[in-house]
Amino acid sequence: MPKKKPSRKTRKKELEFKDDGQEYAQVIKIEGSGRCRVKCGDGITRLGVIRGSMRKKVWIKLSDYVLVGLRDFQDGKCDIIGKYSDEDVRNLRAYGELDMQEASEEEEDNTPFDFDDI
Repeated sequence: MPKKKPSRKTRKKELEFKDDGQEYAQVIKIEGSGRCRVKCGDGITRLGVIRGSMRKKVWIKLSDYVLVGLRDFQDGKCDIIGKYSDEDVRNLRAYGELDMQEASEEEEDNTPFDFDDI
């Protein structure tokens, strides 16, 4: 008799809020090699490094919301320590924790010239 495969049902986990030294962020670019460019809630764009226990287990896509741990010694880098599902993002917004705008909306307004002038 063949072995049963473990079920892939997603378990309901408790919503994780940020602590001191942590920040909410949105992925704006996938760099490769376990690195992503993220826009943090404080407005700074940082290089996020996916921690080892998340690699090959949790897949991070463009425009996903993540929890990052800020580094004391490097301001331009942070560690990605958690990923939020769409339902978690809605709950965070309902609690008033997540006040970030979509990164794609901000990028559209930063064009260096007007196309009508061409």
